[in-house]
Amino acid sequence: MPEKAPWITYRPELRVLDCTIRDGGLINNHQFPDEFVRAVYEACIGAGMDYMEVGYKNSARLFPKDEFGPWKHCDESDLQRVFHDCDPEKTGLKLTAMADAGKCEWKTQIVPCDQSPLDMIRVAFYAHQVYEAVEMIQYATELGYETSANLMAVSSISENEIDAVLNAIKKTPTQIMVIVDSFGHMYREQVDILYAKYFEVMHDAGKEIGIHANNNMQLAFANTIEAIILGANLADSTMGGIGRGAGNCPTELLLGFLRNPKFRLRPVVKLLQEYIEPLRKNLVWGPLLPYNITGQLNRHPRAAIKFLGSDKKQQYLDFFDEIVTDI
Repeated sequence: MPEKAPWITYRPELRVLDCTIRDGGLINNHQFPDEFVRAVYEACIGAGMDYMEVGYKNSARLFPKDEFGPWKHCDESDLQRVFHDCDPEKTGLKLTAMADAGKCEWKTQIVPCDQSPLDMIRVAFYAHQVYEAVEMIQYATELGYETSANLMAVSSISENEIDAVLNAIKKTPTQIMVIVDSFGHMYREQVDILYAKYFEVMHDAGKEIGIHANNNMQLAFANTIEAIILGANLADSTMGGIGRGAGNCPTELLLGFLRNPKFRLRPVVKLLQEYIEPLRKNLVWGPLLPYNITGQLNRHPRAAIKFLGSDKKQQYLDFFDEIVTDI
């Protein structure tokens, strides 16, 4: 073993963003009770997390409130009810919500930052939506928010499309460009290539790189570590790896890896025991075989989600034969 291990380092500017409620809510239509959301908030504070993503700013017209819980829309009345006493200067924890291009009525749903508990708006978009994303970032910035640009499904688009997106986002006031492995398809080498590409364009513009990894091939933690080693300064994670399909990089693994004394693991373990693990009685997430297969094929996990919700959910070979043609 070498005397010096470059990954065992302390980097104070590295921040961790918990997206338990936002990403985890994709498996229960964001119907978390206030007590659960507040428990995650308290755990994030106790653990020394930097950001907590509390849900989506998505349209109630597209996602009716009789089908989806409050964290699909993050109305200001709901935010004020649960986070009425939030104070980042005292807690060190900032709140953020994700606004999807094409799914958010952002000109009416996003209010000025000084009227909301939120500190950041994360703009998520596909490559063909980049120009709406640029407008959303500009709008949220003018309202006083920090912003990030989250290009989704990056593993499924061409280099020319990636270059076009990066050059458009470079001109915006966003602080962070996030590498998003939506399908859990990427290996370390692909993270390396994307980080270098993102960094080359964004560094001169004063923007940082983030990482959001999905766990279809059980590489979310490894790919997050790789991005951190390369220099990513924002890492997404969820408690217990909870999230749609295979889930995400587990917070408990990430905090255990980082060499920053401000992070504390015990509040996360307490939350896992009291709130996250009991969810497994009724909700399913994690790198199950169907998600592994869609990850290998670089496909959206919707087919695996549908299969695991059917009466044939143990007939893995049927699923394999249905969607695989060349393995």
